[in-house]
Amino acid sequence: MTGPVFAAAPAVAQPDARAALHRLRAEVAKAVVGQDAVVTGLVIALLCRGHVLLEGVPGVAKTLLIRTVATALDLRSKRVQFTPDLMPGDVTGSLIFDPRTAAFTFREGPVFTNLLLADEINRTPPKTQSALLEVMEERQVSVEGERRPLPEPFIVAATQNPVEYEGTYPLPEAQLDRFLLKLTVPLPNRDEELGVLRAHHAGFDPRDLHAAGVRPVATAADLAAAREAVHRVHVAEPLLGYIVDLCRATRAAPALELGASPRGATALLSAAKAWSWLAGRDHVTPDDVKAVARPTLRHRLRLRPEVELEGVGVDAVLDAVLATVPTPR
Repeated sequence: MTGPVFAAAPAVAQPDARAALHRLRAEVAKAVVGQDAVVTGLVIALLCRGHVLLEGVPGVAKTLLIRTVATALDLRSKRVQFTPDLMPGDVTGSLIFDPRTAAFTFREGPVFTNLLLADEINRTPPKTQSALLEVMEERQVSVEGERRPLPEPFIVAATQNPVEYEGTYPLPEAQLDRFLLKLTVPLPNRDEELGVLRAHHAGFDPRDLHAAGVRPVATAADLAAAREAVHRVHVAEPLLGYIVDLCRATRAAPALELGASPRGATALLSAAKAWSWLAGRDHVTPDDVKAVARPTLRHRLRLRPEVELEGVGVDAVLDAVLATVPTPR
């Protein structure tokens, strides 16, 4: 199932940090047409200090989207094209011998940024994919026993093509579980695609965001204040039980051979709090949990082979779980 991942947050009175993050949609729309839901998902990931897996066919502006979000948030971003010959040191950095000093110095890799775009992450072998495990979980790079912390904020936005499998290496479950969200980047509808063509006909250059009028509308300080506010969002005990029951139901679902882990439950809690705060509330509701359940859990589940052959998707199984687990009142 495709379509919007998140609905638009209702218009309510907002503190400065929330208002700044809501302006992000309009700023990103100057360069990217029709991806409001994915932008919201990226903001939720930043609020939760989580990582995002973007899945979509080539040409739907995944790379442009990440660059535009980074520009609108005044964050540093770097892009790594994952290829079969990419080495771990090409991602994390490595020690370089300096003949002038006869000593080794550390040369930082592209992970030393705020928003890392890992393009086509499934095109590099497991050895290089594993270089991101420590980066994503510990937010540091260890070389020769020395730990080097990454900048704050830091998230990985990885992309993969859902229709091309030749020459790819599927991400292991341990790495998939480290992504807070898996967002589907859909093809634009007809009106949106016409908007893309009109922009290019008028001279839009996706390599020059400054000329497109994209400006910073929020800062790292806004993100820090927003994270503090999200942390204070109240979650009632019945809602905690509801989240646990949803994740436990995926482990018992006949169509699945792998359900959501406890890390999936904590991710669902964090995402629901962020979504609730963006919507202007100071407490989580069952609808908040349902709104983020699919993007938070879909990549943590594995269908049984016979179910997959029947054409049943993970989202359909999640919809069934959401329909059967009792909703607290």
